Amino acid sequence: MTETLFLTSEETRGLATIKEYVEAVRDGYREVGTDASAAPRQKLVNGDPPGILTSYLSILPETGAMGGYTYAAGFGDADAHFFLPLFDAESGAPLALIDGAAMNPYKTGAVGGVAADALARPDAETAAIIGTGAQAKGQLRALTTVRDLSTVNVYSPTTDHRESFAATMNEELAAAVGAVASSDAAVEGADVVVTATDAREPVFDGDVLDDGTHVTAMGQYDESAHELDTETVARAKYVPDLHDRALSDSGEFLTAREEGAVDEEHIHAELGEILTGEAPGREDREEITVFDSGGTGVETVAAAHMLYEKAKDAGLGQTIDLAPASEALR
Repeated sequence: MTETLFLTSEETRGLATIKEYVEAVRDGYREVGTDASAAPRQKLVNGDPPGILTSYLSILPETGAMGGYTYAAGFGDADAHFFLPLFDAESGAPLALIDGAAMNPYKTGAVGGVAADALARPDAETAAIIGTGAQAKGQLRALTTVRDLSTVNVYSPTTDHRESFAATMNEELAAAVGAVASSDAAVEGADVVVTATDAREPVFDGDVLDDGTHVTAMGQYDESAHELDTETVARAKYVPDLHDRALSDSGEFLTAREEGAVDEEHIHAELGEILTGEAPGREDREEITVFDSGGTGVETVAAAHMLYEKAKDAGLGQTIDLAPASEALR
């Protein structure tokens, strides 16, 4: 039997700082930039009841772990359930089974932080956040670890949501966080723009973007949905988390390509290639950059392994026994 650590969401909550998530995820993407394995999500769609069953995986040899998410979203209970198996990348033995819900906004936010650090202007101080859910909070928290923000303008179509978000994050962050009445009001003059919504149509007008702005789009991973308009994608140096994901489920890129504004050559590089120096990041103050984040096994495995190590040190979790095939198959 193989001893495997089971961690609940509550046990992972608060186990690491957002800065530690960013550092772990940066290391993971650097590995992918030097040929570690990661693949775009696989998604099965169910019609009745409506829902999706999704998985994405990665092998990070230097981290020493492999695995990824499998999760169900929608269906009869109209909720989401995240299951995360983590394996040793050398032996293949299971290390942990993690309820991956609580960590999700932190590991996803961390990718946005890593990308902003690589692509936003070093002196960026004004941010626009479009969206007010847990993912938007995760993105903003991570962004504040890589840039010294002074002003954050947040927009959601629901007044109560944007005002509540601003009040909560004002108490938590040093930056002044304020609610604004439109997405264009948030985006105008912003150094960094983050979209973290469930919108199926563009959430701001690309003509409003100032030269030099960095944009992180992370709310959609559906080829028929896009938070960014074609103008934004076409104006930008476009960097996805994974090249193949841009071609499989990035509504931002696929819509712009379908409209004839870009082709595959418009994909500048993957994030990992920029982190390793295989491709340049920002090359001047005036260029617009876009990071297209749809969720991969890279940040999932990197963050999960960090939490696993911290949980072991803290004596958290429950040990369960899993039978290897050599014992179980009879």
